[in-house]
Amino acid sequence: MEKTDIKSLTLPELKDLLHEMGEKPFRAGQLYQWMHEKLAASFDEMTNLSKELREKLKENCTYTTLRTVCVKISKIDDTRKYLFELNDGNVIESVLMRYKHGNSVCISSQVGCRMGCRFCASTLDGLERNLTPSEMLEQIYRIQRDTGERVSNVVVMGSGEPMDNYDNLIRFIRLLSGEGGLSISQRNITVSTCGIVPGIRKLAEEKLQITLALSLHAPNDEVRRELMPIARRYSLDEVMDACRYYFEKTGRRLTFEYSLVQGVNDNLDEARALVRLIKDQHGHVNLIPVNPIKERDYVRSGRQAIEAFKNLLEKSGINVTVRREMGKDIDGACGQLRKSFIDDERKEGE
Repeated sequence: MEKTDIKSLTLPELKDLLHEMGEKPFRAGQLYQWMHEKLAASFDEMTNLSKELREKLKENCTYTTLRTVCVKISKIDDTRKYLFELNDGNVIESVLMRYKHGNSVCISSQVGCRMGCRFCASTLDGLERNLTPSEMLEQIYRIQRDTGERVSNVVVMGSGEPMDNYDNLIRFIRLLSGEGGLSISQRNITVSTCGIVPGIRKLAEEKLQITLALSLHAPNDEVRRELMPIARRYSLDEVMDACRYYFEKTGRRLTFEYSLVQGVNDNLDEARALVRLIKDQHGHVNLIPVNPIKERDYVRSGRQAIEAFKNLLEKSGINVTVRREMGKDIDGACGQLRKSFIDDERKEGE
């Protein structure tokens, strides 16, 4: 019999499970609190549950925990990058970034990724599998336990395409933002997508108050297809229509992520094309100096080009920021730490 992934259950589902075990309904509340508020590392820590119940839970349920393989701490800004091992031996990465407004954690939604974006290390070895809601939650729980500091913002922008793991993503958001757990406001949760149109439209119907970030990276289909294979499936017109639909349904302004690659998408003609593309959208542009990876020959834009690009957008009435670089000295970009770990293991195997 397949065991139940207990940390992925909602409170009503947990009540049903304990009812089947012959337990009183209030036990579900105690168990839920241990998992999602007290962040217990195992059933054995749940001291107000009887030993008999704990043994029953061990027999019938899996209790998702992550093993910390390594933590890299930036000497520049105290950013922490975590490499976690899952129960099946796969590894994922998460990042803790400290800001004046609170701690932000960037989590992975998949082991690897199949989207193939040319500038991203996450996708180099393809997709291994989706993460469960409990594995997504546990990244945040493990970091909060490790630091003893509250996490106030969560970004689903690490390895993986969240819309490619849609059902688990939605369950994760509801568990994270619901009562009885960390209760992180949905307004403090950001989900990033490379532009899977049906997923954006479906998400608009969920009645969530999260922020949607679109990995845009180019102002036209030609350049976007060069950088992002998903652009061959969904045109920019389709993606922009889906973004408008998302705003109409939720009232939530979007973020347009734009990685600047020297000689590819960073000239002023492209800045003007970007203005034309998003001028009627409700959102702002986040310019990202691309993090070079050794497997690709992309080079980040120079400071002058970034400033010129930003200034043109601002003068055209576009709300724009340049992303502050975090963890530059510790493989800070998506997928870099996991990729280097996997490469080292392969070398050892050879």
